[in-house]
Amino acid sequence: MSAEENDDACGDPGTLRPGGRTARVRAAVLRTAGDALAEDGFARLDLADVARRADVGKSTVYRRWGTVAGLVADLLTDMAEQSLPRTETGSLLGDLRANAELVRRTLADPRQGALFKAVIAAATTDARTAESLHRFYEIRVAEWAPCVEQAVRRGELPEGTDPHEVIRAVSAPLYYRLLTSDAPLDEAAGTRAAEAAAAAARAGVYT
Repeated sequence: MSAEENDDACGDPGTLRPGGRTARVRAAVLRTAGDALAEDGFARLDLADVARRADVGKSTVYRRWGTVAGLVADLLTDMAEQSLPRTETGSLLGDLRANAELVRRTLADPRQGALFKAVIAAATTDARTAESLHRFYEIRVAEWAPCVEQAVRRGELPEGTDPHEVIRAVSAPLYYRLLTSDAPLDEAAGTRAAEAAAAAARAGVYT
């Protein structure tokens, strides 16, 4: 077995050692998988086609990810890791507006919006994709939850406010608009989402 093949065979499907050739292969495959999802959806995602488009050996892709669901799971893990960290402005509304704008820009992007639509659709029928999608959002919500915790400590929100529910409330109307409407995901939509979540939180809805 060559050094390249030995490197390819290490680890369970969907798990990779960081650095070097392994990192470059992972980046190329995940980028290609994201493009394919955005263009053609989950149902037409094919490991052999991803390998061809990424200029990576088919056997490498099958050994590392095993299945389409395994590839999508790793893609979502990478997306969560690469997402921008939270912004702290010193006020609840400022922080929630920053969160809403990050979500809005992501969903309004033609590639990213189509990718999320494809993954969300796949999660309704594929258990592993659903699990990976849930984990993605858990990571992102946890990243922003401290903004709400800080607002409670500053006295902006009632004690006992659930920070995770507040952050979810910011994103929810933006995803609803993405999935159910052709209305634009403009800055005004993000501002309304943040202001509505802040108002509800101040009123004690999320305690």
